[in-house]
Amino acid sequence: MAVLKLQSLKPRPISELSMKVGSIRCYVSSCRAVLLPRFGGPEVLQLRPDVPVPDLKPNEVLVRARAVSINPLDTRMRSGYGRSIFEPLLPLILGRDVSGEVAAVGASVKSLTVEQEVFGALHPTALRGTYTDYAILTEDELSPKPASLTHVEASAIPFAALTAWRALKSTARITEGQRLLVIGGGGAVGFSAIQIAVAAGCHVTTTCGNQSINRLIAAGAEQAVDYTSEDIESVIKEKFDAVLDTIGVPETERIGINLLNRGGHYMTLQGEAAALSDRYGLPIGLPAATAVLFKKRIRYKFSHGIEYSWIYMRADSEGLHEIRRLSEAGKLSIPVEKTFSITQVREAHEAKDKKQILGKVVLELD
Repeated sequence: MAVLKLQSLKPRPISELSMKVGSIRCYVSSCRAVLLPRFGGPEVLQLRPDVPVPDLKPNEVLVRARAVSINPLDTRMRSGYGRSIFEPLLPLILGRDVSGEVAAVGASVKSLTVEQEVFGALHPTALRGTYTDYAILTEDELSPKPASLTHVEASAIPFAALTAWRALKSTARITEGQRLLVIGGGGAVGFSAIQIAVAAGCHVTTTCGNQSINRLIAAGAEQAVDYTSEDIESVIKEKFDAVLDTIGVPETERIGINLLNRGGHYMTLQGEAAALSDRYGLPIGLPAATAVLFKKRIRYKFSHGIEYSWIYMRADSEGLHEIRRLSEAGKLSIPVEKTFSITQVREAHEAKDKKQILGKVVLELD
């Protein structure tokens, strides 16, 4: 399927060569990958057998992917979200999460070795994603895979958990004893946030659909409110130090901000940068989004005394290693509802689009 190439090594003493053998720079010239040649429905996805694999930069790692999860960002990008950024760069490869083995490392990579099992996630604007036999990530985007997890289980975690980590640890800087409200705790980011906050010793309340209540209570939430049958503002009596809103519509924003203590943090996953850029183009859209964010920050600072933030996943080596430790300790997991072969990627996307599968879906690569 793929042609292996080795860079030549200068002659060295046998003892030195044996110490370096795990770092031989080998790579594949081409491999299978799912390409997105244009925006549209699941039918636009194309599994190609011979997509070129770029040479590694010094800080990059080539990962033989064994499992990659489908995130909401994948289906949104396929449908045209981020068009103003990505359309000039088509075709691209979707996918952010990956679990697999290190196949090769760049010259400056120190913490990972060939054949080591790893998991990690690419940043949201990466063009060469993980729907491929051989994914390329930077050293900071990877961590040793939790030994107790399969590749399928591990692949479901990084992107969602790092998004939650950025909100709670990097932005709100939650501490033991604080109170957190997660609006929309049934999704992967919300569920990760609940577990991260519980592990940090916080008191967590969440909103969710009826089918998620028992799972979120089992994960450590002290109160789970069914937003489909209960009035959130009537049921929730206390105030919070931080609110993570994974829904991000005007009504949940209003509720979340009104339930915050002064000095608290409201964080939404539904920032407007991509939407405004898609609507007006990058030259107008990005400045407009910056103005919207600045206006909201000033408004809520003066009206409610709170901090307002748009949350996006970013690579965080320290955060990913802590996520790995929580996973190994059994304190952080994201259930996988169904797996598909990478050859069934269209069917998997269609199932997510039609909401036939509400939980996490993972693509396996053999």
